[in-house]
Amino acid sequence: MNRIAVVGAAAGGLATAEALRRGGYQGVITLVGDEAELPYDRPPLSKQILKGDWELDRLALRGQADIDALDLDLRLGVSATGLDVTTRTLLLADGTALPYDALVVATGVRARRLPGTEGVAGVHTLRTLADALALKARLRAGRRLVIVGAGFLGAEVAAVARGLGVEVTLLEAGPVPLALAVGEQTGRFLSQLHREHGVRLRTGAAVAEVLSAGGEVTGVALADGSVLPADDVLVAIGSVPNTEWLAGSGLTLDGGLVCDQYSAAAPDVYGVGDVASWHNPLFDTAMRVEHRTNAGEQALTVAHNLLNPDTRRPFAPVPYFWSDQYDTRIQAYGYLRDHDEARVLHGDETGRQLLVLYRRGDRLTGVLAMGQPPRVLRAWRGLIAAGATWDIAVTDTAVA
Repeated sequence: MNRIAVVGAAAGGLATAEALRRGGYQGVITLVGDEAELPYDRPPLSKQILKGDWELDRLALRGQADIDALDLDLRLGVSATGLDVTTRTLLLADGTALPYDALVVATGVRARRLPGTEGVAGVHTLRTLADALALKARLRAGRRLVIVGAGFLGAEVAAVARGLGVEVTLLEAGPVPLALAVGEQTGRFLSQLHREHGVRLRTGAAVAEVLSAGGEVTGVALADGSVLPADDVLVAIGSVPNTEWLAGSGLTLDGGLVCDQYSAAAPDVYGVGDVASWHNPLFDTAMRVEHRTNAGEQALTVAHNLLNPDTRRPFAPVPYFWSDQYDTRIQAYGYLRDHDEARVLHGDETGRQLLVLYRRGDRLTGVLAMGQPPRVLRAWRGLIAAGATWDIAVTDTAVA
């Protein structure tokens, strides 16, 4: 291979380029990114940046000197528009037709929007640095923020906004926030946490319309006829994988770029990070994980597989994610979605402590913890990685 193209210049794309260089690759690495900024970290956008705790320079994943040392063919501020896998040609928005020997797709996801809200001032999504700065500029004490979607992103922004003195209403379509992802008990635990901090949490809330006057948002109308006045509205209803540019390429697109257990979508085409839906052999299921740690780990595996085609490694991680809300850190290992059971081993709302195990079939597939010592979480992670059965896991008193 003389030229490897990496499309997507966020954490996963940059980690792939770095791993290739560490692995001894001396050919051309073209790194394409649709944002003009050097690669930056996204998790702090909804926390440290929004809160004002960090200066912007802390977001950079690497300094200019480190980027220069990678000797990249860096194409920032330009997006990929098409792909011809037969001729191995990548098409860019500036008209460039870029040949490659191997391709890594790390284009991530974008925020899902509510129809009809385009161009309305005060209606926000939060995915990019520009998004975070636009929202930050409007969060001031006494202003009214309505958040549509009580997932982890919406909950994190609610916590930051309350700390800034903003009046927050958090809307959830289901009866319990995050129930499908982490179970009802965890969802109720987090609901209580937000209510204690003054968030108005409304469940079973269906948005009928975002109201505006003179191009400025004024409120949110719900399906039950009620109207919530708002100075700002954050839409946090999930994400859409950035795969449109791959249409017609022959690659399989189904809720992301479909990859095998090696993270390969086709010969010499690999997926990394949020955009990749790959088969995780540890859990024997397809998954697409939108968490920072997963992108970095997948990048290492993909770089190895590109440089060592005869000794490729499956990508079989125990996914990890965390979320900071107020003074509480939520951490989880494993695959929590599609669980058959979520069993609470320890719950103490007063002390903000929670330990939940997740079962799928006869396997222990996940653990979520709040206020627990790190050694406890690491022990459960070890059981998940070892493929422990549910019966063995829940009777292992040494861990519990």
